[in-house]
Amino acid sequence: MKFTLNIWRQAGPADKGRLVTYQAKDISPAMSFLEMLDVVNHELTLKGEEPVAFEYDCREGICGSCSLVIDGIPHGPDRGITACQLYMRRFTDGATITIEPWRAKAFPIIRDLVVDRSAFDRIMQAGGYISVNTGGAVDGNVFLIGKDQAETAMDAASCISCGACVAACKNASATLFVAAKVSHLALLPQGDPERTKRAKAMVAAMDREGFGSCSNQYECEAVCPKSISVRFIAKLNREFLHATIAEPGPFTEAPADPHDESH
Repeated sequence: MKFTLNIWRQAGPADKGRLVTYQAKDISPAMSFLEMLDVVNHELTLKGEEPVAFEYDCREGICGSCSLVIDGIPHGPDRGITACQLYMRRFTDGATITIEPWRAKAFPIIRDLVVDRSAFDRIMQAGGYISVNTGGAVDGNVFLIGKDQAETAMDAASCISCGACVAACKNASATLFVAAKVSHLALLPQGDPERTKRAKAMVAAMDREGFGSCSNQYECEAVCPKSISVRFIAKLNREFLHATIAEPGPFTEAPADPHDESH
């Protein structure tokens, strides 16, 4: 198989980017999309040209770092997979394929197809954790959790923080990501102690990072490689409303104790 590739090239965050055309030849239908890019980069290296920068880690659909917009669709035309799980047999021989990075103000381009997604890390640091000191590991049956409740929590927890939801949204909204992270902890008893603070803190962090608002058009669900449902956005809205009523005012950290010598 052979393909014409229009690939976004950008030397750095401050440089002007553009689409550059390359030819991919002798591509096996069994190759993954990233393996096809490896072949292209090998040819560029042999010619003494700069290879295309793109990100990956596991290549097994686990990490979500293979963040590519392929023909205008984050992770490509197939549903429920990442770009590394997309195979070239999905495309017609001789097709022209356009490959771009995530497009969002909160995801600045580092180089070529690589973007800085550390905004997600800062949102998680704002509240996506449980800080209760539970001591050593306890038996799994100590907390009795219903099957439906546990499975729903696991559905939300399957989010791999890839950012496809942001890339697909016309507003570059991170609402589905935040909703998944808030929901899976809110559904479990371990997440109760910080439930209200978590919802307010993570939503506030999302706004600070410059992500847009949700307009309920479901593009996020359509491109999510883990098929996370938009019903978790409704859950986030309920959690945020409850938090606003339970603890009026913006979320702020408790002031330091002046008698505490550790400060």
